[in-house]
Amino acid sequence: MGAPEAIPSFAEFVAGFELFRDAILCGAGAGLVLGYLGVFVVLRRMVFVSAAITHAAGLGVALAYYAQIHLAAGSSAHPILGAFGLGVGATLLLMLDPARIGLTRESVIGLVFIFASGASLLVGDRIAQESHDIHAILFGTAVMVSKADLAITLGVGGAVLGLHLWLRRGLVYASFDEETARVQRLPVGLLSALLLLTIGLMVSVTTRAIGAMPVFAFSVLPAMAALALSRRLGVVFLLAALFGTLSAVVGYVGSFFLHFPVGASQTVVAALVALVAMLLRRLLR
Repeated sequence: MGAPEAIPSFAEFVAGFELFRDAILCGAGAGLVLGYLGVFVVLRRMVFVSAAITHAAGLGVALAYYAQIHLAAGSSAHPILGAFGLGVGATLLLMLDPARIGLTRESVIGLVFIFASGASLLVGDRIAQESHDIHAILFGTAVMVSKADLAITLGVGGAVLGLHLWLRRGLVYASFDEETARVQRLPVGLLSALLLLTIGLMVSVTTRAIGAMPVFAFSVLPAMAALALSRRLGVVFLLAALFGTLSAVVGYVGSFFLHFPVGASQTVVAALVALVAMLLRRLLR
């Protein structure tokens, strides 16, 4: 066994901060928006919808790399386009009524999740040149992100969050009080479709940037923590966004000092935040 790696000093972290800055900003932006959207995901019991879309986006990235390497027309197959195409495609598929073909929505979600997970590994096995990138997409092990990924994540995240804040009252009524929404003549079906599409879009973009595992964690765990601490929706949305940002930043910094994979570190921090919040709720009760 080799000697354990020395823990870096804070001065080393500060000295190299310019290298990590974009990755931290990208994770923080993703955590903030996904944490906010996660309130809808958890309260509407869409947890596995988020998981299915996340893995579909990961498959899109893997297929884009495969096209670049093995297909003549693959030079135009950018991983971001692959993530967007399959992520939003899976979202549109899940918006269809499965009862028309004699299935339940849960069975379709399970099909998308299982197929995307297995196919990602199969495609990754055929592109050894990009094996590290595929692993990073699936598990979030990338230490740095490109300027393009940062710009797209912050741009799409800002647009999605701005749209949700603008339509907040209608989205809340359509999601949690459908009867009142219909009395007020709100387009419930359109608002529900918009909610699912914005979740699918944000999940697709951030999966390419930071990895499927932390994206799934940020879209579920911060909202769980917030709901454990409050039942006021305004407070819950604010806390979920804060916990998502905190999980991303603390997880990244922790991975630097403790030599852990970034995605796994961010995921575990988000889980610990949720567990602490649940414990606090139990103690306060």
